[in-house]
This record gives sequence, structure tokens and C-alpha cells, in this order.
Amino acid sequence: MSQTLVDYQLLIEQAKAITADEPDLIANLSNLSALINETLADVNWVGFYLTRAPELLVLGPFQGKVACLRIAFGKGVCGTAAATRQTQLVEDVHQFAGHIACDTASNSEVVVPLIVADQVVGVLDIDSPSVARFSPADAAGLTELGRFIESLDWSQLQPSA
Repeated sequence: MSQTLVDYQLLIEQAKAITADEPDLIANLSNLSALINETLADVNWVGFYLTRAPELLVLGPFQGKVACLRIAFGKGVCGTAAATRQTQLVEDVHQFAGHIACDTASNSEVVVPLIVADQVVGVLDIDSPSVARFSPADAAGLTELGRFIESLDWSQLQPSA
């Protein structure tokens, strides 16, 4: 369960403010991961995995410990969010079939797919060391934040091998 209530509308307004005058996508995603990390209590990893090849997520800007580098669509919580195009709210990652343990300290997770021009361009991934840290309200607020993140200039993201 959430440790504190988060004002997601305020978080989205802050996200808009810090990205308003910056056209660079990676700079914006870097600051957004820092903003989310500072705003949410009881999280140990916040960041982005970006679609860099067909059906493949590659580590992008993040805050936290060293992370998995590549995740195939359909694998783990991040890959499931990308493949299903649905936000994943996982109370206990150890009960999630196929969970990829990048950090064994993580126990719950929310992953929001980011979709631009009907293509999954990446996911927003947030982990917590606490079981059931995230509520449905958190998932809804983070999904709404994801809709804002989709409005950034993703044309700079060029797929790589």
C-alpha cells in the first residue's frame, strides 16, 4: 500500500515545467526519472527502457542501482507492459511468472508502456523494496504521467542494434 498520497496532477505539472524549454528527449527523460524518484516515497529504482530494435527494450535514463540492459517484449514485467500495451501493477514481483530480478531488493513494481504513433517507444519502470507498495491510484496516476511523457519529441529516438 502507498506510503503517502501523491498528488499526480502536481507531478505532471512539474514534469511539464522541467521539460517545457528542452527539446532533447534523453535530457528530459533523465530529469523526469530524477523528479519521479524524488517525489515518490519508498522506491529504489525509477527509469525508462526504450525500444531500440523490434520487440526489444534497452536501458535508458534512470535513477537507482545498476540495471538489466536489454529486455525482450513479453519478458518480465517491463516486457509484458510493452507487449500488452497495458500498465502492469505487480504487488509482489516474486509471484510474477517470468519476473527478471535486476535488483533482488525490489519487491513490487509498476510499469507504464509509452506509445507514440501506435508504436511502443519504451516503458516507464518504477520499483519498490516493499511488497504492495503501489496502489491502483498510483498505477492510474503514473499512467496519466505516461500520457504526458508520450507527448515529448520521440523523433530523436533512433533504433539501434
